[in-house]
Amino acid sequence: MALPFDLSPLQALWVAAGLFGAAWVRGYSGFGFAALVILSASLVTNPLHFVPVVIVADFILTGFQARNIWPDIDWRRVGNLFAGCLLGVPAGVWVVSQIGVDQARIVISGFVLIMCVILWWGWTMARPAGRVAHVGAGIVSGLANGAAVGGLPVAAFFSAQPIRAATFRATLIAYFTSLDLWTLPNMMGAGMISRDTLIATAMGMPVLYLGLWLGGRQFHRAPPENFRRFAVALLAILALLGLIRAAL
Repeated sequence: MALPFDLSPLQALWVAAGLFGAAWVRGYSGFGFAALVILSASLVTNPLHFVPVVIVADFILTGFQARNIWPDIDWRRVGNLFAGCLLGVPAGVWVVSQIGVDQARIVISGFVLIMCVILWWGWTMARPAGRVAHVGAGIVSGLANGAAVGGLPVAAFFSAQPIRAATFRATLIAYFTSLDLWTLPNMMGAGMISRDTLIATAMGMPVLYLGLWLGGRQFHRAPPENFRRFAVALLAILALLGLIRAAL
């Protein structure tokens, strides 16, 4: 049977390893899945094929996690972020079509990296951000999602606030699902969802589920104080990889 997107067996094996690693990170931190999948796929094939794969897989992975994360979701934050992304996603798709994915990623990754440096030095907000700030973060996230990195600005925004690790993780997952619900119709309208998209997602589900399960177990075992350090370090790594990839 032919593999989706004309992948060779070795390319498919590499992509499967990338999916596993990205799913583990999502299970532990709640974010980074899309960026890691796109970055790993870009080393062996056209990464744009996997942008819709990430969106479809996100829905399924959230279904696996829903029961465990539901009590910790801050729905007010999710609603305010989603209100912002309603404006940001169409604008982000248009911006990317004008300046290109790589240029957009340079701007986004640079912003996130600067934010990580500030956070690593110990700066945090004295109190949780309000409604206007969350709507603004949602707009930035929607803009960034045009380049498939919409999660990074929100994760950086959350890292700066005094939020419980479980709420941080659960709320991000819930928000990303709502962001995907808005992004998917835009992708379908642009003809980005194909038969190969669905086949690749179905073939990847076993490794995705295994990675998600192992990452979730690690989250529940790890001390809460380790979570923020991991989140900031992961953000910095993803931002650096995004800059390197865009520059090559």
